[in-house]
Amino acid sequence: MTENTGALVCGGGPAGMMLGLLLARAGIAVTVLEKHGDFLRDFRGDTVHPATVRLMDELGLGEGFRALPQSRLGNVAFPAPDGTLVTLGDFTRLPPPYNYIAMVPQWDLLDFLADAARREPTFTLRMNTEVTGLIREGDRVAGVAYRTKDGREGRIRAELTVACDGRGSTLRREAGLVPKEFPVPFDVWWFRLPKLPGDDNTPAGIVPRARGTGAVLALSREDYYQLAYLTAKGADARIRAEGVERFRERIARIRPDFTDRLDQLTDMDQVFMLDVKLNRLNRWYRDGLLLIGDAAHAMSPVGGVGINLAIQDAVAAATLLADPLRHRRVSVSDLAAVQRRRMRPTKIVQAAQRVLQRVVFEGQFTGRRSGPPKAVLFLGRWFPGLRKYPARFVGFGPRPEHAPAFARRP
Repeated sequence: MTENTGALVCGGGPAGMMLGLLLARAGIAVTVLEKHGDFLRDFRGDTVHPATVRLMDELGLGEGFRALPQSRLGNVAFPAPDGTLVTLGDFTRLPPPYNYIAMVPQWDLLDFLADAARREPTFTLRMNTEVTGLIREGDRVAGVAYRTKDGREGRIRAELTVACDGRGSTLRREAGLVPKEFPVPFDVWWFRLPKLPGDDNTPAGIVPRARGTGAVLALSREDYYQLAYLTAKGADARIRAEGVERFRERIARIRPDFTDRLDQLTDMDQVFMLDVKLNRLNRWYRDGLLLIGDAAHAMSPVGGVGINLAIQDAVAAATLLADPLRHRRVSVSDLAAVQRRRMRPTKIVQAAQRVLQRVVFEGQFTGRRSGPPKAVLFLGRWFPGLRKYPARFVGFGPRPEHAPAFARRP
């Protein structure tokens, strides 16, 4: 069976759900395919930056967004050798009300966007539907083949197919597009620990703690902590072979304040390893196919900017492609325009991540240094006026997008 739609969005992550919502508000028939049955997957990026919070307001979704379970981060700080904290990025110095990072569980954010999109008559979300390949007409991509959870197979034809299926993108592989990879010195091991009575539920900022060749970052949730252990890339097999008791010792050495609950970590199956990648495509499109978000450019977790760049891609794509989609004439030059708009901010952010990895992280994970360089701490401590610049860069990025007029609601 072959079906038809105007725009076909493959992947129900932040980029896919935002793009589906925006195109539906433009009156375009849009179908989003998501291979899972829900959005409940642990340890996805949860940082919603000021640019995205502002976008929610522009879409008329700000009140509902702020009602989602969340905590607010006001700054990014690092411990100095004397035990004091040095703030390097202060979001509270940004103009309110966009002067914080919202920590929102990604499944709540995606459910929220899906609910908003379902209110549009031209929007369709199909869960448990996995894309298996591309439909081609000569050199043009004309849609996808799919398989549902119960084994049913089908095809959907579309004027435009958009790959939002993440850094392991099936459509990218099917299209023969290969990203350029950049070196990353670390991987991340995510796990959760319970909160105990008296724990603070509203942390003021992100404070990574480092010791030896590892570092630990703790994020506060409603009833648990989400922790990240960072160390040199390629260590997963060794860490798992050493076992959970040794892993608990690593965490306790860096964060002794969590020793009283580390016994809740009983098996290494509770620890999820993120193979950190930093890459981007030189070309984000083929005729009839566009790639955005992680499918076009995987970001390092440094700065937590991945979700927000993906959403900015979606806004730019909707803004530039809504009119061609209405007329069912999406050309290669239209797709190239999306890449031109979003490539420069992507390159700038990735360049900043590579510098931070080299300056801050490589020394840590090779054992040459613990924590940021002294010069960075000196600037953060004695020149507080500089703190707004990293906050502005992380919070809004080099080219923040605004909601197109057709998508705005009071």
